[in-house]
Amino acid sequence: MPAGAAIEAVGLTKRYADVTAVDDLTFRVRGGSVTGFLGPNGAGKTTTLRMVLGLARPSAGEATIGGRRYVDLDEPARTVGANLEVAGAHPGRSGRNHLRALAAMAGLPGSRVDEVLRLVELDQAADRRAGKYSLGMRQRLGLAATLLGDPAVLVLDEPANGLDPQGIRWLRDFLRGMARDGRTVLVSSHVLSEVAQTVDDVVVIHRGRLVQQGPVEALTAGGGGVLVRSPRSDELRSVLYREGLTATETPDGALVVEGVDAARVGDIAFAAGVPLHELSPRSASLEEAFLALTSDAQPAAAAAEKGEPWAGSLPES
Repeated sequence: MPAGAAIEAVGLTKRYADVTAVDDLTFRVRGGSVTGFLGPNGAGKTTTLRMVLGLARPSAGEATIGGRRYVDLDEPARTVGANLEVAGAHPGRSGRNHLRALAAMAGLPGSRVDEVLRLVELDQAADRRAGKYSLGMRQRLGLAATLLGDPAVLVLDEPANGLDPQGIRWLRDFLRGMARDGRTVLVSSHVLSEVAQTVDDVVVIHRGRLVQQGPVEALTAGGGGVLVRSPRSDELRSVLYREGLTATETPDGALVVEGVDAARVGDIAFAAGVPLHELSPRSASLEEAFLALTSDAQPAAAAAEKGEPWAGSLPES
């Protein structure tokens, strides 16, 4: 995959009758990175991924992989691996035979089946019927299917669903390993605490529109107030209150001061003669940043006031 944007959407739009599911969406996914694709239910995530993969035709705009539309790729299975649904394997067919059928349809060597089963650590259960698999095992089987063509790009929709904590940690290490090998991963997920530990960049959409994209550190930097510790915390809280600031105590006795920078808190404490043991900016969590970006107390009402359709009325997308 050439350097630069491995996946790019420009003005991507999808309308269903009078409902706009994706609205003039533009974003880029860097090659060799793990990018989290985030948004509330109904934001248009799955619809966007389907357009990227040529499964849905855009009403306007274009999505490309390595500079080409999916339908124009010479060997799609060797370029991009995608898993948008947990289901897909016939319940009476073994995991191994399911992958063999997919490999045959894509013109891929059968030897690749055993390789991907080992990669996702499903080789011990490969000859069991897929209908007997747990949800987590079906997730691994779906991931194995995306890897059959040894693609440079992976597109995954909620791959952590059904995984236990050990499985989630395994998935995190696996996706990071894919990026270290030079592959590009675009992954949607609702497990924001795990996304924060896994991804390099984020693309956040809400009501079908882009609200933020860039490195995850830029999204969470600042916004979390100032963390301050003092042996005279009650006195410090009173001093801050007189200055019009509110301090919230954490479970371990520190104070968090919102709406002010660390220098201001330090100046106030110094002027009052209150000693400080810690004074540091507090980054917002990815969950806090996400909720701030996508908060919409009455989205349907807001849309109605503007005379716009609300994408949140669509099924999960």
